[in-house]
Amino acid sequence: MGSSGALPTLDSLHFPSAQQSISQTLSSLRRSALSVSNRLQSIETDAEFVQEVAENYGLPLVANERCGSWYIPPTTKVGSAYFKSTDGHSGQWDFSCRRLNLQLLPLLKDHGGCVIVDSTRRGKLMPDALSKTIPIWSAVLNRALFPSETTYHPVQLPPNYLGESEEAQIESRIDRFVHSLKSLKLDLDGLRQQIGKPIQVAWANRSYFHPSDLQKSNDYRLLVLCSASRRVHGAEMSEGGYIQGAGDDSEGWAYGLTPPVFWANRDILKSTPEDDLPELIKRLVGEHQMLEVARDATLVAPTSNLFISSTGAVDAAEKYDLVIDCNGSAVEGETKRLGLGCDTGKLGSRDLRKSLDKVRDFVSAELAKDSSLSILVTCETGKDLSAGTLLSIICLFYNDQGGFDASLGKRAISKQFIRQRLAWLVSSKHDVNPSRATLQSVNAFLMQPPDY
Repeated sequence: MGSSGALPTLDSLHFPSAQQSISQTLSSLRRSALSVSNRLQSIETDAEFVQEVAENYGLPLVANERCGSWYIPPTTKVGSAYFKSTDGHSGQWDFSCRRLNLQLLPLLKDHGGCVIVDSTRRGKLMPDALSKTIPIWSAVLNRALFPSETTYHPVQLPPNYLGESEEAQIESRIDRFVHSLKSLKLDLDGLRQQIGKPIQVAWANRSYFHPSDLQKSNDYRLLVLCSASRRVHGAEMSEGGYIQGAGDDSEGWAYGLTPPVFWANRDILKSTPEDDLPELIKRLVGEHQMLEVARDATLVAPTSNLFISSTGAVDAAEKYDLVIDCNGSAVEGETKRLGLGCDTGKLGSRDLRKSLDKVRDFVSAELAKDSSLSILVTCETGKDLSAGTLLSIICLFYNDQGGFDASLGKRAISKQFIRQRLAWLVSSKHDVNPSRATLQSVNAFLMQPPDY
């Protein structure tokens, strides 16, 4: 027999790896367990528990954004909070002067308290936002606003959850955080009146309600921290389709679906095959955006003429004398509208640094003619570039009472002063969240020698 007819040797044959085959199978099963259908069903199940918590305490529901909104029907949601788990990470405990959450104070007073809803992914009982970030925030406010009510000064932490060392380290930082809050020069007397009583923290999750006998009281404002999801120790495949923290990181799984669209279309979403969901969600989201009523802009107090919004959220031409559009292009011949042409994301933050001199000159020239002119500043989100632009305007031209004063334009500006003025924005529009890159651009511009 010739060489061309030789039989293949065993070594030359290719057999699929058993390990690779098992890995592919497990990966496929995991993707199936984490399907959109399973996520939405898990969210609905968790929302039932959240409602039970609200009824147990007789308190309204507040979402810790963004995750918390998935578990609260819009008709029963009274507000939003913006507490980050990163401010509670071990060794990084912090009180954020960029996320003051002062909008909660009157709400706590009006209702005697509230339930803040959040969740976390498998393996944890609750997110760090609930176990540490909010307890730190509560302790700081209690000490700053009620210095004589020492019963509420210690950090209130969940039972048998953190180690003694971590608890001690958190407690040791509170006075420094109180100093940071006071350095913003907010009206503490006004804030004290807004809430009326110190904060008492409680926890509600699938393992316990703690303290178990706590209810509303005239002695305090009850802040119940509710972790919506059941704790899962193993893989999702073992849970019959249930996913802990199903609403977390929705950018990665939801195809653009948002909580309002989900709650308005639950039945059709549940009855639609998995493969058809992306197209259905795209259509539902589009319809919702078309029907959504345009929101008005937010006034930045204590000024009487500075406003902020997302681009296109308001009829700017009709309502406002001057408009600064951070992302829009400049239009030749426009005298009442300034387009900065900034990109989005980090590139936009760098673009802003190069555009702030135009903002300074525009505002200075126009308000010098009439300081009562209203100015609307917009960007794609209404939270980042527009906030940085307004922060620059406030630092350059506005006095402590919120009045325009052109003579302030050349004063020396420090980082502490910028933080104080940022507190105006955060207190007025609670979801304002200028990125680190945007704040760096603003700081670099404002802290340059005033020799122009």
